[in-house]
Order: sequence, then C-alpha cells, then structure tokens
Amino acid sequence: MFKKKSAYVLPVVVLLFLSLITSASTIGTRVDAQDSDKTQHQTVYFHTIESDHGKLSGTTDEINWYQGADADRIFAERDPEAAAEIGGAPDSYYIVNDVDTLTTYPIADNATVTMQIFDHTGNMDDLDINWNESITLQQFMDQFNKTDVIDLSQFPYHITIQDGVITSIVQQYIP
Repeated sequence: MFKKKSAYVLPVVVLLFLSLITSASTIGTRVDAQDSDKTQHQTVYFHTIESDHGKLSGTTDEINWYQGADADRIFAERDPEAAAEIGGAPDSYYIVNDVDTLTTYPIADNATVTMQIFDHTGNMDDLDINWNESITLQQFMDQFNKTDVIDLSQFPYHITIQDGVITSIVQQYIP
C-alpha cells in the first residue's frame, strides 16, 4: 500500500516544481505597463495611438537604437560580412529589435511631442525637415493616423515614461 502512494507523490511533486518554474519564467512577458515611481527612457516604434473615452494610449515596440561608433560595433557583431563589405553601419545608425512584445502605455494629456519631419500640408513636395519642432499631442495623433504622405509609424521615437505614463515623445529622424 505504501509503494502505491509514493508512486503518486513523486509525479505530483515533479509537476508542482515544473509549474513553479514555468510561472516564474512568464513574469517578463507582461504587455501592460506597470506603474512605477521612476522615470524611464525608451526608444520605441509606435504601433497604434488611440483614444478611448478621452484617455490616450500608445502601443509600443521597444527597440535598441545605436548610432556612431556604437552602431558600427553592434552592426559588426551581428553581421560581420556586411560590416566588412561596407565598413560600418549604414547611415551611422543601427536598430536592433529582437523582442516582439508590445506594451501599451497611457499618454499624459500634457505630453510634449517633438518632431523632425511630418506632413504640414498634405503635399509630398512640401515635406521638409524642421529639427526639433514642437507640435501638440492632438497634431501628432492626427498625423500618426494619416499615412498618405508620410507614415509616422515607420520612425523610431524616444519616449519618457514617468510613473507608467508617457510624458514626452521625440521623433528620431532616419534618412
């Protein structure tokens, strides 16, 4: 009788142990932003910017942005043949996006937005770089959702997150 009980106990203990390991490994895959008491700086692609009952949110994909010597170094590590052939990172920047996790953050009503290039007139011929141009959050939302002249989702953005809320959005120009 004792042998039969032990035959059941061992598999139960093993399953319990495996479930604890599996649960612990899923902590880092959470996609909702967590409130925190610190300021974070991230470089991201915005997938969506939405307003739900007056509350703005942005769904982002965090990336690693490298420029200059750092871009050349990472490019050479990740693609040594291409780096040897062209001598460094194209256009002196390199983007690494190894993680597919999207995170949705609320956007503060008073978030600042700084752009390098966007559609001022609706005419492709009028597109021009205006370095560090401040625009309103509403202008950014309106422009982000229009893709006929320029698709703003194709640019990286440097964001500041304070207490889990985006407070600053700065477009990174890419040639």
